[in-house]
Amino acid sequence: MYEPIGSNGEIYVVDDDAGVRTALSAVFSRNGYVVTGLSDGASFLALARGRIPACILLDVYLPGRSGLDILRELNADDYAAPILVMSGQGDIPMAVEAIRNGALDFIEKPFHPDGVLQRVRDAIEAWERRRNSSSKIRTSQFSGRELLTRREIEVLEQISTGASSKEVARLMGISFRTVEVHRARIMEKVGAKNSVDLMRIILS
Repeated sequence: MYEPIGSNGEIYVVDDDAGVRTALSAVFSRNGYVVTGLSDGASFLALARGRIPACILLDVYLPGRSGLDILRELNADDYAAPILVMSGQGDIPMAVEAIRNGALDFIEKPFHPDGVLQRVRDAIEAWERRRNSSSKIRTSQFSGRELLTRREIEVLEQISTGASSKEVARLMGISFRTVEVHRARIMEKVGAKNSVDLMRIILS
């Protein structure tokens, strides 16, 4: 079993921009993480399949292939570490699509490295909580259940407790916008007209 490197574990920073890799490596290293910087998708996939890090930061645009292609090849929805996609403001639709393909959340560029550090910490802590949690939603059977991704089920678990989107974002270590993306996909897949209808469907 993979043992984390350093006091806080290992972070993969996958970006073809050397400046981004250097800036993030500096801030993570100062805070007890070991950072592995990668500039292309092929190198990242080879490493990620053999060694699971604490968290992954993945740019949406890399030489030779997109972040979406990489997420699909890695089967990101079932990968054993949180993946945060980094995208420019004009790449938000692609970032949303990345979430649908298994990314935990996305971080908009330009960003401040210290802000990214907090996002990564939140993601790792939330990931640990979810890995150790249990919920009836995971074993429940309701219309559209088979269409939901693992991440959507995790969001639905929180929604079913009455948590607001803002509370779900905090508990899961993701952005409010990402929760809203998941909520809309869940409603569509189970055929719910509104939040009350969603509760009726999953609890019936």
